[in-house]
Amino acid sequence: MKERPILFSAPMVRALLAGTKTQTRRVVKMKPHHQIEERDDGTPWPWMHDGERNADSWLACPYGQPGDRLWVRETWQGPLLQEFEIDADPDWHYASHLHQYQNPEHCEYAADGGPKPEYTDADDVMRQGWRPSIHMPRWASRITLEVTGVRVERLQGISEADAIAEGVRNSLHLPGGRFARENFEHLWWTINGDGSWESNPWVWVIEFKRVEGGAQ
Repeated sequence: MKERPILFSAPMVRALLAGTKTQTRRVVKMKPHHQIEERDDGTPWPWMHDGERNADSWLACPYGQPGDRLWVRETWQGPLLQEFEIDADPDWHYASHLHQYQNPEHCEYAADGGPKPEYTDADDVMRQGWRPSIHMPRWASRITLEVTGVRVERLQGISEADAIAEGVRNSLHLPGGRFARENFEHLWWTINGDGSWESNPWVWVIEFKRVEGGAQ
């Protein structure tokens, strides 16, 4: 079993916490010597030819295989201590003490909807704000996912059921409402920019389940 980090936006973190998101799609990063071929079972998969070694090989999914785990990176801040904790341990920010506070219980997360937290920086200056998800260390992650399936398909091949598994709801109960698949198309566009849906790239489809108590 291997562990890898994976980034999620605040709305998708909320869907993970609610248990409504069990899939994610990520673009297959194709290089000039890569192409999509059919495997023996007829399913598509990225393939490459290594000219130097005169060998062909199937590419490994960068997000792992069934049984591997993904730890979620999200916008956060921490470790954050209560006043009584600081009073009890004035040397808390030294490395010899800090490790005991490096856990999700001493962090706040933007996805939870609270205000920007106050924190003391390394120079003992009081500041307010969030840390970008890309900088989240393993100890601050509160969500761990176990990969249950991996496949490759075209982005626009997503079904209504899979759009719902992406954590996207339909809005058919609203005037001018849309199916979940249409709402997923809009979500993809907001994240990836103009033309990202129309280009219909090959994507990794990673299916997963949440591991309870998986944060470390």
